[in-house]
Amino acid sequence: MEVSSEMIDRLAHLAKLKFSEEEKKELKTDLERMIGFVEKLKELDTSGVEPLLHITNAVNVLREDEVKQTTTKQQALLNAPLTDGNFFKVPKVIKKESE
Repeated sequence: MEVSSEMIDRLAHLAKLKFSEEEKKELKTDLERMIGFVEKLKELDTSGVEPLLHITNAVNVLREDEVKQTTTKQQALLNAPLTDGNFFKVPKVIKKESE
């Protein structure tokens, strides 16, 4: 597959990017190398090879959830710049129309 300047312009437009002429030349070289690599992979005989769905055969290697409290409410409030003793105080960001 040949990479043309029109193709690069179209890709840049779709990606909403702008390239200088020098960058376009580098991009063309990079794209040609990538496409060449993929075309080289097409030469491999993959008949009889099962598709790889996961990197390993391990299934659900996550631990069970454990409910535990690691930070108390008072400890969390110590990190806040402003509190009322029970809650974090933050600047108002939503105003009602009547205000």
